[in-house]
Amino acid sequence: MEGFTDLGLGYIGAGIAAGLATIGAALGIGRIAGTACESTARQPDAADQIFRTMIIPAAMIEAIALFAVVAGFLMVIRTS
Repeated sequence: MEGFTDLGLGYIGAGIAAGLATIGAALGIGRIAGTACESTARQPDAADQIFRTMIIPAAMIEAIALFAVVAGFLMVIRTS
């Protein structure tokens, strides 16, 4: 791998990690929200309970995505 530096590879790794974390979180939250909308359409009376049940997994997915982005930035710091 001629011409590549550790710092440059660290930046590439951080970008890939942040991008994959963001894509994964977006897909997960989109699926949760879509399923919640379907459930609310089928049972409008249970909308409050469905919303409360939806918020906790969405927050967990966002937290995991944030940890992945932070890990990507730590890769850059470690290689500097």
